[in-house]
Amino acid sequence: MSEVILECRNLSKRYGKQTALDNITINLEGGRIVGLLGPNGSGKTTLIKLANGLLQPSGGEVLICGKKIGVESKAVVSYLPDRFVLNGGMRITEILSFFADFYADFRRDIAAAMLANLGISQGKRFKTLSKGNREKVQLTLVMARKARLYLLDEPIGGVDPAARDYIVNTIINNYSEDAAVLISTHLIQDVEQILDDIIFLKEGAVILQGHADDIRKEKGASIDTLFREVFKC
Repeated sequence: MSEVILECRNLSKRYGKQTALDNITINLEGGRIVGLLGPNGSGKTTLIKLANGLLQPSGGEVLICGKKIGVESKAVVSYLPDRFVLNGGMRITEILSFFADFYADFRRDIAAAMLANLGISQGKRFKTLSKGNREKVQLTLVMARKARLYLLDEPIGGVDPAARDYIVNTIINNYSEDAAVLISTHLIQDVEQILDDIIFLKEGAVILQGHADDIRKEKGASIDTLFREVFKC
């Protein structure tokens, strides 16, 4: 059995009277790509922010490699937010230097090679890139770290199909073998083929989780088909 990288024990998060996560328990093992699947408002981003230490739980706890959220846990988590957070005025080479200074596990040579393959010049300013290329740069920075947990919040939302293919291939080819990858998305069809495990979230509760192949066999349907059935309007 692989090491448990992310463990959520009876985790809850409330905003006033609104419950975003309701007493969920999940374990993510190393070497697995896990789909965190659900419609907008189901609690996906809240879960990712809790695991990244950006929010505090209302109940329960989160452990990363057996440690509570803190300096040690944050050092092994690589996080892709669902919006652009880089300084638009910085040149790509300056951003690479920033990441190299800030993260001990950042592999600048790998990031540079990935950007070169994309034809993205390090001399360009981030704000001058197309939206698709900005998405690719952010993902490159995240996946160029040798982390234990990659938290990817809607990595393929809002980009064209060609960019989605690049993003999916980048995830497959660049995460560490002993790491876990958690991908939050509602675009199941584009990532289903790479998912080892799935977690369905609905209104802050886990309604289905397990190995993707086992669930497909048991339900007699693809994960995308199940998603459409479970979350249909």
